[in-house]
Amino acid sequence: MSQDTTTRPADASHADGHAALGHVVPVPLLFGVLGILLVLTFATVAITWFDLGSLNLVAALGIAVVKATFVLLYFMHLRWDKPFNAVVIVSSLVLVMLFVGFAMIDSIAYQPDVIPGYSPAMGQ
Repeated sequence: MSQDTTTRPADASHADGHAALGHVVPVPLLFGVLGILLVLTFATVAITWFDLGSLNLVAALGIAVVKATFVLLYFMHLRWDKPFNAVVIVSSLVLVMLFVGFAMIDSIAYQPDVIPGYSPAMGQ
């Protein structure tokens, strides 16, 4: 029984096409993305200070999709993966935003049917 003792160079690829070493992202880029995410988090909170009517929901979901896109592209390294994977993930986020948005808009249509004080009291 013989063991294979050959070594592989650091830049060699695995059989499945992935690099032997992980992708290295510059620290300033990661801190830049972190800064963008913090600004967008503040924007999510700040949008509640204004009454935009039904656009509050659209704006909040839009900001959430942008934040999720940054996390996926940079922290989960989809930016350096095959572009098709990023397109699939980002388009699925947009579709989830649309589905949730339409569900929330549909619930507004039933608001006139709600009887004030009819729901059970919370915390009892």
